[in-house]
Amino acid sequence: MKNFVIHFIAGARPNFMKIAPIIKEMEKIRRGAMGDGGKQTKVNWGDRNLQVRIVHTGQHYDGNMSEIFFRELGIPAPDYNLEVGSGSHAEQTARVMVAFEKVILGDRPDLVVVVGDVNSTIACSLTAKKLGIRVAHVEAGLRSFDMDMPEEINRILTDRISDLLFVTEESGIRNLKNEGVPDDRVHFVGNVMIDTLLRNLERIETGEWQPSDEVLELFCGIEEYAVLTLHRPSNVDREETFAPLWRAISDVGRRIPIIFPVHPRTRGKMEEFGLLVGNVRAIEPVGYMDMLWAVRGAKMVLTDSGGLQEETTVLGVPCITIRENTERPSTVEIGTNHLAGTDPEKIVSIAEKILEGKGKKSGIPPLWDGKAAERIVEILTESLGV
Repeated sequence: MKNFVIHFIAGARPNFMKIAPIIKEMEKIRRGAMGDGGKQTKVNWGDRNLQVRIVHTGQHYDGNMSEIFFRELGIPAPDYNLEVGSGSHAEQTARVMVAFEKVILGDRPDLVVVVGDVNSTIACSLTAKKLGIRVAHVEAGLRSFDMDMPEEINRILTDRISDLLFVTEESGIRNLKNEGVPDDRVHFVGNVMIDTLLRNLERIETGEWQPSDEVLELFCGIEEYAVLTLHRPSNVDREETFAPLWRAISDVGRRIPIIFPVHPRTRGKMEEFGLLVGNVRAIEPVGYMDMLWAVRGAKMVLTDSGGLQEETTVLGVPCITIRENTERPSTVEIGTNHLAGTDPEKIVSIAEKILEGKGKKSGIPPLWDGKAAERIVEILTESLGV
């Protein structure tokens, strides 16, 4: 029997939300191929077998930032855990490449699927291509046009060497065309992050899932609140940047309670710079479901994250993005995202408008319908030539 092996790479917490719906769809295909009631597909498997392997690079090593996501999202335990940990960009990328090369040489996958724009994404893509393994990139074509962002470098390089490029929004198609990527490698499939969001939003709304007692206690007595995430090095690594931003955030916090799950690097910088939490409610990082529950009910979200820009658009929650640019322009053009930059006065001004009910009204970008994983899996299986 011919075995087809696909490796799915997960390195940081957003990656887990992106691979979850694809893994679930792949499992339907696999069960169908084995004749035990799986989803019917166009693929004629004959004497072929599909094997899916999850490679967790360990780029995020804290329990709340990795293992809990596998449990909550129903992802099988990783087949390989590279446990690379933290380090500089060069150190982390190099460790992933060395460790993943050993995995590939032992398993010889037919295809490596990478997601997003973290160091694991480019590291595993480079390793696979140098060993003659085809690469598929989920969330291809996004561009901030800011080469000071490490993620932008990862995105561009990964797209350049990928064989299949799965695009989340129309800007990605334009960007890849402008960069000379052949049309037959580019597939507009929608957004797997939204697949995960919609599935788990239903779990919340039907009562299948309930927030933890700790989270319920945190929100007890609060009718309106904002959610904050802040971790990007350009925002938190230098006191001259972080301190004015924090004063603006604290100013907003005097108008509405702010719930702040603090990223470890941000907490360290706050302590280093002597920035007081004040009226912002700082908590430890939370799992995906608790975060979704909190964001769903928020009056607004302040963030420098990429994924939250997308999630708030679908949830209809106003978002203030504390960055000078975004690689997700559809969230600004169509959705609820306000691109505030890092001007403290502008951040406060936008927050005041949102509190007055003058925030953006949400539209949903094309193909953000919860079916992106289905489209991806159909293309992946056809690409194997079965």
